[in-house]
Amino acid sequence: MSNTPHAPAPVASEHIGLYDHMGLQPRNVSFSWEDTPLHWLPGDPFAGHTINVLHLLLPAGERWFVHVYKQVLPYITDERLRADVVGFIGQEAMHAAAHDDVLPHLKRLGLDPTPYTAQVDWFFEKLLGDRTLPPGRARKWWLMERVAIIAAVEHYTAFLGDWVLNADELDRRGADPMMLDLLRWHGAEEVEHRSVAFDLFMHVDGGYRRRVRTWATAFAALTFLWQRGTRFFVENDPELPAAKASLGQLFRAGRQGVLPSAGSMLRSIPTYLSRTYHPSQEGSTAQAVAYLATSPGAGGGTGADAGAGGGAGGGTGAQAADHGVPA
Repeated sequence: MSNTPHAPAPVASEHIGLYDHMGLQPRNVSFSWEDTPLHWLPGDPFAGHTINVLHLLLPAGERWFVHVYKQVLPYITDERLRADVVGFIGQEAMHAAAHDDVLPHLKRLGLDPTPYTAQVDWFFEKLLGDRTLPPGRARKWWLMERVAIIAAVEHYTAFLGDWVLNADELDRRGADPMMLDLLRWHGAEEVEHRSVAFDLFMHVDGGYRRRVRTWATAFAALTFLWQRGTRFFVENDPELPAAKASLGQLFRAGRQGVLPSAGSMLRSIPTYLSRTYHPSQEGSTAQAVAYLATSPGAGGGTGADAGAGGGAGGGTGAQAADHGVPA
């Protein structure tokens, strides 16, 4: 298997800069959870809890993204890409804070996520965290491994973002509008910045063997953490005594359109592993920015113009704005 770096051409019309002369920007958001029930997707607590795993994985995962990307900034020699990465960092910090704000609400409803989030924190901070390595080749190797893992994970977050923007069955089922707006705001930004992580990987490394190896790592980790999180939610739901999660429920929810289908998830694997793959080939930037312009939670604003005191739960804007990226 050749390890020669390939640089598939992006779809030019899908580059974020053509839609926003300011480039990629974090948006200040505000969500209120007082009226959102535990079973926010009526009639299907399993599908709702499967999606709820996002609130457990994303805060730690996206803070890890930010941490790794701060370390890789000195390796970026393309100024436009560097600006996109800085914007990506701001958006990911906002995502982490917004999903973090859901967790106290879940606890008030009788489902304490702390035992699971502690495991997720360990996974990102210890297993995928910084290691005591000598400066030079070994330390750079570990940094590039993590940059490649993030590119693989972002393939799936963009896949999920595109799915939720088009998941009309959630509307038909009467999903809680606040939760749906959070998911679609986040999903739209994942579609909007879907090329950044891959472009960064191709810029600083681009090795195909590394892309395949780290895809396998990311896919295995996401599968393990997601099924574990779903089981945690279902088995600890105070309104579902003795309930169990199963693969049958997952397949059924996919067929019904309230979760991504198993077929679409499997088809995403060869897509990412294709040597001609580029994230701009999937999803629609125009659809994403159109949703962001009308999202009640995002209000069409950005972190730059939202002012003080905004943000999810009253604190997200400040947390995301202060992501410590050097100018």
